[in-house]
Amino acid sequence: MSDNATLTSDAVAIADRIGELLACMRSAEAELGALLVEIEQRGVMELFGYRSVARLLEHLGDVPTQAGERIVKRARALNPGRNLDGSPIPALAPATGVAALAGRLSNPMIDVITGVLTQVPPEHHANVEVDLLTFATNAGHKQVAALGARILAHLAPDGAEPSDSEPAAPTRELFLRRKRSGVWELNGRFDDETGARASALLDALAERRTGDEGPDHRTLPQRYGDAFSDAVDLALNSPDLPMQAGERAHVMVAVSLADLKTGVGTATLGDTGEMTAAEARIHACDSMIIPAVLGDKNEPLNLGRLRRLISAGLRRALYLRDRGCAFPGCHRPPRHCQGHHIRHWADGGPTDLTNLVLMCAHHHRLLHRSGWEVRIAPDGLPEFLPPVFIDRRRKPRRNNIHEPLPLAA
Repeated sequence: MSDNATLTSDAVAIADRIGELLACMRSAEAELGALLVEIEQRGVMELFGYRSVARLLEHLGDVPTQAGERIVKRARALNPGRNLDGSPIPALAPATGVAALAGRLSNPMIDVITGVLTQVPPEHHANVEVDLLTFATNAGHKQVAALGARILAHLAPDGAEPSDSEPAAPTRELFLRRKRSGVWELNGRFDDETGARASALLDALAERRTGDEGPDHRTLPQRYGDAFSDAVDLALNSPDLPMQAGERAHVMVAVSLADLKTGVGTATLGDTGEMTAAEARIHACDSMIIPAVLGDKNEPLNLGRLRRLISAGLRRALYLRDRGCAFPGCHRPPRHCQGHHIRHWADGGPTDLTNLVLMCAHHHRLLHRSGWEVRIAPDGLPEFLPPVFIDRRRKPRRNNIHEPLPLAA
């Protein structure tokens, strides 16, 4: 057995065991919740002398009071109860409670489903719960939350008007410098309005990514660093960006064709920087390219014009088809995305709609570096094959979060 086959087998075994343990933990917590609801009905003061079940749980299991209150609140939604006069209180989400006892639902998923049901008219509870649970079998809690939001918008459409405020007098300073190590340091001061707008932008871009590739373990500073990089990409891609020396602002990356094809080696970034050829390969999927022919001593023999691999018209077609990052579970809109060549253009892949898919920077890198694969299905839409340690059947998955195009009448 090859080393890769051994590693794949180990990954599958470990992932299977993790799934078994998670199911046991979730089932046990659901059973604990049902027991806590029973204690409430019988009277926690009468049985144990405590004022609340959460306080009892704190002493029995060293569970912080707030965490205990969340467990109890979740349990009340999944299990039937009784009023003070003895009349029954039906469970808000009984079918979800059954699935939770079987260990099939995470706490975030349960909270999403019950949160939606609290806003749904009672006559629609059963149907909406079935729809959410059915969707949850092959989706994460964020995708289920998106479906719930659509259901609520359909049942009770509403919206809030944005509020305007007078801008404050700007006080802005920014310092950006490159250290010898190649690391850049950023420091600055901003007025309250600019700081609030920057914070809102970075908060939106720095949300945890919990799609089908697994949980996001980045620290808050790491997520803000990635968000700042995404914000720079958005600005550089803006058609309103001012010209610089007669050209749009750009960064030149020089890499040999051999290194670009293999992804092994280094590339020159700007005047003094450096990046791996693998990173250059990612950027070459959809970037402003200046083709150059280099001689034996790396002297430029021929320098071509600046060209974009993906034309404006083709990019619009990608936007209309994929509606945002096509990776399962990703919310990123088209303006945050890049065009990815399914078969890399350096390997002869064509730059047309049948070989392109729209992806955010994070999932674009993930696809280049992981066991995920993407292909265009017979219906012309992209679908992703997960690594075998996530799904040994490698059942194709799609992003069903983005709104579909309206059908013609």
